[in-house]
Amino acid sequence: MITCIAIDDEPLALEILKKYIAKIYFLDLKGTFTDAFEAKKMLDESPVDLVFLDIQMPDINGIELSRIINKKNTAVIFTTAHSEYAVEGFNVDAIDYLLKPIEYDRFLKATYKAKEYTDYLSNQELQDGYIFVKSDYQMVKINLKDILYIEGLDDYIKIYLPHRPVLTLMTLKTIAQKLPPKEFLRVHRSYIVPITKIENVSRTKIRVADKDIPIGTSYSDSFFAAMDSKMN
Repeated sequence: MITCIAIDDEPLALEILKKYIAKIYFLDLKGTFTDAFEAKKMLDESPVDLVFLDIQMPDINGIELSRIINKKNTAVIFTTAHSEYAVEGFNVDAIDYLLKPIEYDRFLKATYKAKEYTDYLSNQELQDGYIFVKSDYQMVKINLKDILYIEGLDDYIKIYLPHRPVLTLMTLKTIAQKLPPKEFLRVHRSYIVPITKIENVSRTKIRVADKDIPIGTSYSDSFFAAMDSKMN
């Protein structure tokens, strides 16, 4: 899933975007904003993959806002009624530029371009053996080989590393989508473990980094099937 938000000072424009986004299976809308500064605050605390961003807004325009969004992890699609902004939009590395009134077919094409971009970033990170997560208002690089286990804490997760844990606003479901499934297993509603860090296994628990992690009933079959495939 691609997490996204929409920013536009016109409520009607936001309603159209919400309707379009709801039709696309790989988009997960996390919020809509008429205030750019409220949106920026949300992005600082909980980054998303994609921002639909109007250019002409009071206080700060979309071009300027896009310059202070973390481009490595957040794609931008501009929406505007003014075609003269197109060149400037692409100069700040926008994924696409949608001219209002936005037709659904054109919107769909733009979102698939965004999907190609986010898939590329995800694959590139996994090939390089790392992911980035937001923690304490900065992006922290996590080497996959260093992860001991991951614990879910409501809307937060704690990634345990050899020297210190990293706390980030994210769900276990979201982090699981960023991890290579052949290397990391969800073993409980509150835990993900890397197979290489498992020290021993019993019927109901796993030993990882001197910690006993329970095997959830609903995850037991898939976990032991994965372990059997490693043994055979």
